[in-house]
Amino acid sequence: MKVLTALISSLTLLSLNVVGLSEAQAQTPAFQFESVPVTVFGNGCPSGNALVSLVGNTLSVTFPRFQATAVSPRVVSQSCNLRIGLNIPRGYKVQPINLRYSGFTNVPQGGTAALRVRPVFQGKVIPSSTDLNANFPSGSSGGWLKDVAITGDTVDACANRVNSVFGINTTLIARATNVAAGQRTQIGFNGIYRIRFNLTPC
Repeated sequence: MKVLTALISSLTLLSLNVVGLSEAQAQTPAFQFESVPVTVFGNGCPSGNALVSLVGNTLSVTFPRFQATAVSPRVVSQSCNLRIGLNIPRGYKVQPINLRYSGFTNVPQGGTAALRVRPVFQGKVIPSSTDLNANFPSGSSGGWLKDVAITGDTVDACANRVNSVFGINTTLIARATNVAAGQRTQIGFNGIYRIRFNLTPC
């Protein structure tokens, strides 16, 4: 009987330890940047504030959509640039690894459109696995999507928190030089960047 009682007590203690461990794990806070201030500027940026959310390892920055529209025979270029402050808490290494964004085009015969995207991190242009830019030929229309692997520098905040800036310059170019009179070339940006990070505890 004593052996059975001791066994039950041991199992109860073990189960309490497991429950306690599970509760401690459940209460461990997820990674959060200490703050993420965003500045939006450029001749194409509409009025409105940027919204920021971090879900898992993906930071979404949403701002008003913008576009470039050229009526025959004009060429129009519109730019909208982001500067995203990343205040990284102590105890992590952080590296941007993916950039996702989308938009739409309506290019009549004789027109063309172009997208130019330039991400910058730690003061350096970020290399990418495939072209971040896109060219849209005469007669193309519909939505477009870019989902590109990038290889930004790793920020080491193991010993102390680090303040850094992630910048994205976006330019839309609509060309209607050779389209029929009264027609227009349009290219638009949906106004959201999703930036995925490697978040490695030290």
